[in-house]
Amino acid sequence: MRGTGNGPRPARPVRGDREPRPGADADAPPPTVAASGPPPTVTAEGPLPRRSYDVVVVGAGVVGCAIARELARHPRPSVALVEAQDDVGQGTSKANTAILHTGFDAVPGTLEARLVREGRARLASYAAESGIPVEHVGALLVAWDEEQLAALPRLAEKAGLNSYTDARRLDRAELYAREPRLGPGALGALHIPGESVICPWTTTLAYATQAVRAGVELHLNTAVGQVGRDEEGHLLHTSRGTLRARHLVNAAGLGADTLDRRLGRDDFTVTPRRGQLLVFDKFARPLVRHILLPVPTARGKGVLVAPTVHGNVLLGPTAEDLDDKRDTGSTAEGIALLREKGRRILPDLLDEEVTAVYAGLRAATGQEDYRIAAHPELSYVTVGGIRSTGLTASLAIAAHVTGLLAACGLDLGPERELDPVRMPDLGETLPRPHQRAGLVAADPAYGTLVCHCERVSLGEIRDALAGPLPPRTREALRRRTRAGAGRCQGFYCGAAVRELLERRWKGERA
Repeated sequence: MRGTGNGPRPARPVRGDREPRPGADADAPPPTVAASGPPPTVTAEGPLPRRSYDVVVVGAGVVGCAIARELARHPRPSVALVEAQDDVGQGTSKANTAILHTGFDAVPGTLEARLVREGRARLASYAAESGIPVEHVGALLVAWDEEQLAALPRLAEKAGLNSYTDARRLDRAELYAREPRLGPGALGALHIPGESVICPWTTTLAYATQAVRAGVELHLNTAVGQVGRDEEGHLLHTSRGTLRARHLVNAAGLGADTLDRRLGRDDFTVTPRRGQLLVFDKFARPLVRHILLPVPTARGKGVLVAPTVHGNVLLGPTAEDLDDKRDTGSTAEGIALLREKGRRILPDLLDEEVTAVYAGLRAATGQEDYRIAAHPELSYVTVGGIRSTGLTASLAIAAHVTGLLAACGLDLGPERELDPVRMPDLGETLPRPHQRAGLVAADPAYGTLVCHCERVSLGEIRDALAGPLPPRTREALRRRTRAGAGRCQGFYCGAAVRELLERRWKGERA
């Protein structure tokens, strides 16, 4: 890997190097997630409120937060969102490949295929409205041998069955014209221009923010244990006390099968499938122009190379079936496998610095479809087996689940439009606050950099700490601002960030 002490290097790419999106105002204040009205109810310690809810959603990943947000569009039901960890999006949602899928390769006719197709349109529109960064880079499904090349027409046909008609075959010359740094030996590709990359952290946070601002109560550090029933509904015995729920939504991710069994169901088993990934430094970003996909197999989509909206390049994931639902550790074998795959796909990538290594666990169930089912006799909906496409499908899943709850007897009442949310842009297409002269003149905190690797200012950190879902850890703050996510991984800014967090939770101003 290329080190930092090997002589002069080209200027580091910074946010703002590309053309701003239409309508961007360089001197406008940064977006805020604050709003007028009563403060949201977000708890993380102490006993839970002694009350009964119309709906309790278990699991505050991207799907659980989307469901809570959709329910908030109906003001009649009282809703609680409970999460075992100390922040939203702490599980699979924070450790995925962050692709906004077209659904071109889903199994035609499945619920997943429909919800991914519908969800992509919904999320693309929502991201534009909410300031969630998306880059429309397109994907190339690369064939490396004759067998894979022969599979491309079938994949194009499959895309058509999934209502995606823009897939196009590329011969070898066209492929290398599009990706000149691609490794030698590729024979052709299927071009999927609609595939995009998105920020998964901001998406989950946007959903949760809108939900709590609209009256959903969020209870963190609330692990659900045993579940019982009485004449009023469900009794959820948690690490912080007992909750009552007339209707229950199980969006517990890796724990969905466990909660199902506690409710008397035994319909599926979740096998944690670990995906390890390497994150390469921003200097690697010019090496790749598209998402580079392998021809998929029964075990998944395989190892890909993808740019990110944050300016990095991802290599991964692996696909390792495990027994431990908490094993998100990286391994030497996994990293070696990724480097071997990466050397074939994009050889020059292996000369670049690795900024981070991480692993996520996907909820594999042995079935190529989501496990979403209503149980009217229990006033209960299971939302299980949500794999890597769950980010794309999240808003469509939420609408589907809300309909199932209504069929189970939940009185939704009238719909309403939620107050819009505008999230801080963590992508690379707009100028950062420190680059906006008018903004810095009005508030010098936006010109004071705390994290130099990611160009994160004191003003941005201050805004995140004052938001309706303030971070409680450095990791949570990183997902809101990117502070500490750069090449030094918080080595230089870590102490300053920790001090700002401690002052926030002591009630002092940042």
